[in-house]
Amino acid sequence: MNDTPETPADGPGDLPWYRQRGKIAAIAAVIVVALGGIALIAYNELKRPDDVRNSDVAFKEPAKTPKPVPKDETVNWSTFRLNPQRTGYLPVNGIRPPFKRVWKYGDQPLLEFPPIVVNGRLYFVDNDGHARALRSDNGREVWHRKIADLNASTPTYSRGRLFIANLEPGQIVALNAKNGRQIWKTPLPCRTESSPVVFNGMVYAGCENGVLYALTAAKGKNVWETSVSGAIKGAPAYDNGTLYVGDYGGVMTAISAKSGAVKWESDGLGSSFGRAGSFYSTPAVAYGRVYLGSNDGRVYSFDAETGELAWTHSTGDWVYSGPTVAQVPGTRPTVYIGSFDGNVYALDAKSGETRWTFDMGGRVIGSLSVIGRIVYASTFDGTNTYGISARSGRKVFAFHTGAYMPGISDGEKLYLVGYSSIHALEPITLRQLRAERRAKEARKKARQQARNQATQGNNGSNGQ
Repeated sequence: MNDTPETPADGPGDLPWYRQRGKIAAIAAVIVVALGGIALIAYNELKRPDDVRNSDVAFKEPAKTPKPVPKDETVNWSTFRLNPQRTGYLPVNGIRPPFKRVWKYGDQPLLEFPPIVVNGRLYFVDNDGHARALRSDNGREVWHRKIADLNASTPTYSRGRLFIANLEPGQIVALNAKNGRQIWKTPLPCRTESSPVVFNGMVYAGCENGVLYALTAAKGKNVWETSVSGAIKGAPAYDNGTLYVGDYGGVMTAISAKSGAVKWESDGLGSSFGRAGSFYSTPAVAYGRVYLGSNDGRVYSFDAETGELAWTHSTGDWVYSGPTVAQVPGTRPTVYIGSFDGNVYALDAKSGETRWTFDMGGRVIGSLSVIGRIVYASTFDGTNTYGISARSGRKVFAFHTGAYMPGISDGEKLYLVGYSSIHALEPITLRQLRAERRAKEARKKARQQARNQATQGNNGSNGQ
C-alpha cells in the first residue's frame, strides 16, 4: 500500500494575517498610537494660542496725573471716544453721584452710538438716519435732518461742521452744526459705521470694503485710500501723524495720515490655528501703545511705533468694546474694557495684569467711559448702566437704562444713553438729594390726599 503523507493541522504561522489575533492586536495598537499622535499634533496646531507677555516692549510712563477740569468750566466732547486718540477718559471734578435728572430725550429710534456735546449742544444720529441737535441745558431740539436710511456712528465736530458716516447709503456727510444744512456729501462704494476722525483739515473713516478713506474737510474730496486685510467696522484712532485701524481680517494696521502709506501691520493671535479673530473694537492710543479688543476674546496691546505685540489678555468671550485708557488719581495707567462674558476688566496698561473685574450681569457690547473717577458701562442684557469706582472696582452708581455706549460729559452734566433715549443728569449734594426725596414724598402724599378727598366727595354725592 502506498504511503499517503498526513496533512498536519494549520499552525499560527500559516493562517492569514486577519485570522491571527496577535497580529491584529499589534496592528490595532500601532493604529491607536498613530491616531493619538496625529490627534496630539492637530490639537497643538489648532488649540487656542497662549496669551502673550512681552516686557521688552517700550511703555511711556506719564509724567504726571492729568489735571482735572475745574467744576466751573465746561469742555467739548467733540468726537467718538472724546478725542482723536479715542481714550474715552475725561478728567473732571464734580461729576459723581448722587445725580438728579434734569431732562430726558426719547424714546425715539434706536441710539446705538452716543452723541457728542459741543458749546452747549448735543449732536447725534439715530439708527433711522435722523441727525439731531439738542440744547444741553433743557434737551429741546434745535434742528433735525434726515440724512440716511440707516446709521451706526457718532458725528465728529470740527470748526462749525459735523462729519458723519452712514451705513445706508454708504457715504460721508458734512453738515453745518448751527442749522443742520448739508455742506457736502461724498458717496462711498460700501456701508460704513466707522465714526470719522478729523484732524488738520482732513476727514478719515473706514469702510466695509476694507478701505480707509481720507477726504478733505472743506469739500469732501478724496485724497487717498488704503486697503487693509478686511472690513473696517471700528473708528480709526489718530496720534502723532498716524492712523490706527483694526479690521475683520484680524489685522491691526498703522497708516500715515499724510500719504496713506502702511507703516506696519500686526496679526491677532486668533481663537485657534488658522482662525483669525476679527477686530470690531475701536483702538485707543496712549503711553506709546495701541489697545483694542478682538472677537477672539482677547484684549491687545501693540507698540505704537513698531506694531510689536506687548501683551494680550483673554476674557471669556468676544470683545466688541473699545478700550478706555486712563490714569485716574490713585491708580496706575489702566485699560478699562468690557466683554461679552458679562465682565468689565481693569487691566494694567503696561503689563496687562488684572487690577480688578466687575460682574455686570449681562453682555457688555459697547465701549466704556471714564468720567472723573468713575467707570461707566452698560449691559446689552437687562439694559442697565453702572458706575464703577476706577480705583476699587466697586459699584457706586446704577441707572435703569443702557444697552450700548453708556454716556458722555461736558464737565457740567452726565449724559447717559439708553437703548433709545438720552438722560441729562446733574450732580447734587446729599443734602440736596434728601431734600429732593422729601419734596417728592410730599408731592406723592398730596396727590394721594387729593384722590382720597375726591373719592369721599363722590361717595357723598352718591349717597344723597
